Amino acid sequence: MDVIRRNTDYGLRAMINLAGRAPREAVSAKVLAQQEEVSYQLICKLLQKLQRAGYIKSLMGPSGGYRMAKLPSEVTLGEIVDLLQGPVKINRCLSDEEACSRQHTCVVSESLKKIQRDLEKYMTTVTLEQLVNEKKSQAKKS
Repeated sequence: MDVIRRNTDYGLRAMINLAGRAPREAVSAKVLAQQEEVSYQLICKLLQKLQRAGYIKSLMGPSGGYRMAKLPSEVTLGEIVDLLQGPVKINRCLSDEEACSRQHTCVVSESLKKIQRDLEKYMTTVTLEQLVNEKKSQAKKS
């Protein structure tokens, strides 16, 4: 079982791509699909969802496409993941107290709760700007 679903991964990659561009630079869905190796139909669905939520803007016309509607420093990894797939839970027992009758006596439960807190903290503090900088740093090393 994946914690981050494939479509969420594709949406994150598209957002990092847009966040790494000049503030007013727009890029077409077709170009994004090619650059991120995602089907055109799927990238269009993801972009529509991101646009409806106010993270990106759609521009019409010959130089149209998509661009960021917010500053990359204002958008967290967790916000995008929550939008595209809902909250990430590493185990069902953390999202539903009735999922396990042993939850209150389970030795593993406390460790899982700590991992969940750490994951949530990371996802709510890492911004698109940080991910863009990390991508640039990796590109320099290659």
